[in-house]
Amino acid sequence: MDLGLKGKSVVITGGGSNIGRGIVLAFATEGAHITVGDLDEVQAERVSELARAGGAASVQVIKTDVTDLEQVKAMFKAATDKHGTVDVLVNNVGWDQFLFFTQTTPELWQKIIQINYVGLLNCTKCALDIMVPNNKGAIVAISSDASRSGEPREAVYGGVKAAVNSFMKTIAKENGRYGIRCNVVCPGVTVPTSTDEVGSTSMWAKADSFFSAEQFEKIAKSLPLRKLGRPEDTANAVVFLASSAAGHITGQVLSVSGGYTMIG
Repeated sequence: MDLGLKGKSVVITGGGSNIGRGIVLAFATEGAHITVGDLDEVQAERVSELARAGGAASVQVIKTDVTDLEQVKAMFKAATDKHGTVDVLVNNVGWDQFLFFTQTTPELWQKIIQINYVGLLNCTKCALDIMVPNNKGAIVAISSDASRSGEPREAVYGGVKAAVNSFMKTIAKENGRYGIRCNVVCPGVTVPTSTDEVGSTSMWAKADSFFSAEQFEKIAKSLPLRKLGRPEDTANAVVFLASSAAGHITGQVLSVSGGYTMIG
């Protein structure tokens, strides 16, 4: 099936590691022009080389802190300067630190809010400034199944991701008249195959960042599909929602979590 993504201009934030890396490589196989916004230029460049080899029409890396609106504007300018427009935005950047809420501080709350929510607001605003006059576009946000069920040690993160879900539904309603579709993908536990797939700033930079091997095994056994998520699982869903195959889908929140949540 032709997904209609060949030659499209796609901006992907946090494209250097884990899920973001998988998303970049998935769009590459569709022949898209890709702009990767990431703080870790070294890791993002590694991924861009793989994307070029994998079929991307072109790839550029722009060092970007999504919490800084001026840097986000510069990233989108680079995308339009090189590719003429932006057809797809994937708001992928995310970060968390596993702690019970009683162990957290206001400083940590603000960091989680800035990276996971304010960054998304900045990028979505810049994307809409381009897409609305064009009367077309697709925006996909990466949320988390923690936003749908509540998850111990992710109180602030899960709450912020729930805000992402609601925000994206509102943006879908406000901008559908312009032919712009907005959807959300909620991964469950999604583990890189190796530390080579993540950069130094990634929350997965250490093999035991969150769970031990035994804990991962227990998590997998608790899921209906009996396996942990991999980056390509989320990437495939993102590419579908951004594509012409999902042309009548907007305002939806899709869990890609092996059945961790089953919300109708």
